[in-house]
Amino acid sequence: MNYFELFKFSPAFDIDTAVLAERYRELQRAVHPDKFANDTEQQRLLSVQRTAQVNDGYQTLKDPIRRAEHMLSLRGIDLSHETTTVKDTAFLMQQMEWREALEDIRDSADPQESIDELYDSFAAYRTKLTKLLTAQLSSGSEDDALLAADQVRKLKFMAKLHDELTRIEDALLD
Repeated sequence: MNYFELFKFSPAFDIDTAVLAERYRELQRAVHPDKFANDTEQQRLLSVQRTAQVNDGYQTLKDPIRRAEHMLSLRGIDLSHETTTVKDTAFLMQQMEWREALEDIRDSADPQESIDELYDSFAAYRTKLTKLLTAQLSSGSEDDALLAADQVRKLKFMAKLHDELTRIEDALLD
């Protein structure tokens, strides 16, 4: 299913999330199962299915990584169950540096400063990747779509690193 069509958006990485939320509420009002409580079993079942599609579409489009994956899937590139790894050596080196920095936080003289520096580093790198991704997804080129897939893989890794850093920070606060 094309969630951009469902929510009346042109396929684009940058979407107005406030408009998305409003369209979500409108769709929910239109297909909510309570609205079909007195209808046939088949209509109630269709309503439940449609509600699930609307919910999934909303969750997909509101999350930038999932939105990018959806855009790529519409172009025939499915990243949802893949095991392909990033081959960008510069990114792999950066990844190793971040991992080492994560491991060193607990032994740092000022763990919070180390955490803040990593958050800043992650944010700067995510911004760079997002700019590349936006340009690559807006291109109609197959080569750019494949490059965009690499950016998504990197962003997924960045999200995991961010989660790990958050866990470390939470543990230090306990």
